Amino acid sequence: MKVLRIDLNANSLRTEEIPAQGPITLGIKIHNEAKSWSLDPLDPNVPFIIGMGPFVGGKMPGFHRLIAVFKSPMTRTLHVAALGGAAYKFMGSGIDTIVITGKSKKPIVIFASSDGIELRNIEPVFEYGNYHGAYAFTKYLLDTYRDFFVKYNARAVVVGPAALGTYNGALVSIDVNPLKGEFRPGAEDFAARGGPGTALVMGHNVVGIVAGGTYKARYTKVNDMDFINKIMIESFKKPFRQVMDEKTIKYRFDPSIGTGGTFGVNYPHYRELLPLFGYKSIYLPREVRIQHVEAILRLFWKPFNDEVFVKSKSWYNCGDFGCSVVCKKVWRGKKVDYEPFHAMGPFIGNYIFEEAVPLVDLIDQYGLDAIEMGHVVAWVFDAIEHGLLRPDETGLSDKPAFDPVRFNPDVDSRKNARLAGEVIKGFVEKSSEILKLIAENGVRVAARKLDEIFHDRVLKIGKSFRDLVVYVAYGNEGYMTPNFYWAPGMVAPMYMLGRYWTNYTPTFMGPEDFAKSSLNRAIAEALIDDSGLCRFHRGWAEPVLDRLYIEITGMQPNKDIYKELAEYSIRANTEPKPWEGERARDVVSTMAREVGSKEWSFEDYEDYINWWRRFKETIDSGLGLTPLITA
Repeated sequence: MKVLRIDLNANSLRTEEIPAQGPITLGIKIHNEAKSWSLDPLDPNVPFIIGMGPFVGGKMPGFHRLIAVFKSPMTRTLHVAALGGAAYKFMGSGIDTIVITGKSKKPIVIFASSDGIELRNIEPVFEYGNYHGAYAFTKYLLDTYRDFFVKYNARAVVVGPAALGTYNGALVSIDVNPLKGEFRPGAEDFAARGGPGTALVMGHNVVGIVAGGTYKARYTKVNDMDFINKIMIESFKKPFRQVMDEKTIKYRFDPSIGTGGTFGVNYPHYRELLPLFGYKSIYLPREVRIQHVEAILRLFWKPFNDEVFVKSKSWYNCGDFGCSVVCKKVWRGKKVDYEPFHAMGPFIGNYIFEEAVPLVDLIDQYGLDAIEMGHVVAWVFDAIEHGLLRPDETGLSDKPAFDPVRFNPDVDSRKNARLAGEVIKGFVEKSSEILKLIAENGVRVAARKLDEIFHDRVLKIGKSFRDLVVYVAYGNEGYMTPNFYWAPGMVAPMYMLGRYWTNYTPTFMGPEDFAKSSLNRAIAEALIDDSGLCRFHRGWAEPVLDRLYIEITGMQPNKDIYKELAEYSIRANTEPKPWEGERARDVVSTMAREVGSKEWSFEDYEDYINWWRRFKETIDSGLGLTPLITA
């Protein structure tokens, strides 16, 4: 692996070959060498790693994700975030992974090409032409450095305004047609979970990376279709393209249900198991949840499906040019995926699709993690609904409609969408003391401080701020909010969450069985990310990934990635800790009731702790760890 090391304190650049199977394996090694577990996540001595796996540039689509490995300002431990498609152009620079330490006195953009590396002092531009935020900065770089983009067929990864002042900054990458000076439709993606943009800017003052060039695939076998087909036929009895099409049908178009992509499939698939209103729906009777999902399908899902799959058929990929999955479904110019739209839709009490579009666009412009902002907005709304906060204290112009029993979707959705926009803007601009507190500290620490500030209200109402938001606690201050699935595995004591490194099926099992299934998934997902693979391709790639490593790279795949990340968390004193709020616990207990568990009734707090403890003990035992924290 060719690694570019950038030391911004010494203003030095050097490249070296380091044996590593992928950016996560390398990132853990470098963080351990730096002993970053003892440092604040935004300390300039904490390395920031971004790179690609070994299978780029070949005829197997999906292996073109950029992977960031960083110490998260949210979890306070190592985190991994992935960004689709960008490695297809980044590989042209000849650099597999960039490692950044130190902090520049002025904002810089790294330009990496097959002809060399250059660091340029560039102030981020967030208003440019008709563009805003990260889109404006990308367009500014494209126009200002057009010769670089054209010569090297380059792509940029940038930050938005959120990374400069909040814990929740993302990395944003929009693929471009450099000759035309235009964005490619749908080819935009975000490495967002855990705050990688914040880590890059606040830790190192790097605001962007632009890369491209003439280098091709590192390994010739990735272009050998006879070799690839041989592996597939021996594993699946079918040639590669046929296997890939069959295994990715959900993300392209499934004729059996007349839709495709994560947004199109998830709503008719999960139906009454969808988490709504900041997870308050888990307390509703099934028949009431069915009424809600019928409104969602009518107002939220059908307009998207009619436009994308009946009228326009606007399907694209992320910039991985060989990929026929075309998972990016574009509604009138806006890329639509389940998680960001659910965050700004049903999860915050907005069932009108058209109202969610500008909210998702605002989040993308700011360079925020949409999942986290869905939790923040729902939390603020629910605190107002319960009387813990007043609208004026958060800078809101009205009280949201956040009682799912009295909710009128045709009327209340529009008000909630308008107020969500006020929360998002107020969060980034820190326009009220409460939103400033959240933006600078994150949900967990902010909840603790709000409980102190509004102590009398908490006692009077009988609800803590922590009871109204779902998160998993790490160490003393770290946390992660879950992806939008009503699934115990999303809040279980796993060492890395916020991704799909767990069993996220909406079901319930005893803690030992659930932990074993979650650990198996986590180990597999870690290897998928380390290879730079888009998980939409996991169906065909996962069964043959070991063989691809051995026969293409000559390396035995590292199956200890998850264990190494867990060991880092133990050193950093950021192990999973028991649930701190009522609703986080009840994601588990309500699912147990939903499936009719007879063994687990969760009648008292000790039941919750017992399930949590046994789950964690099974994970630690499976990894061969000696943990520091028990329930």
